[in-house]
Amino acid sequence: MGGLGKLLILFGLLIAAIGIILTIGEKIPFIGRLPGDIYVKRERFSFYFPITTCLIISILLTIFFSLFRR
Repeated sequence: MGGLGKLLILFGLLIAAIGIILTIGEKIPFIGRLPGDIYVKRERFSFYFPITTCLIISILLTIFFSLFRR
């Protein structure tokens, strides 16, 4: 049962971290507006795909998790 408790605590911390990021994410000016992010706006249609932002976040998370893996 100890392993399940640790897993639940980890999920709780993860959900809290995601909530904090979503709350302060709007105040970070460059997230989602980097060169390379695709934004198409037409009269009745808009499409947004933050490909550069996704790549940078992916690289940062890879480095972060590789540091704690060891």
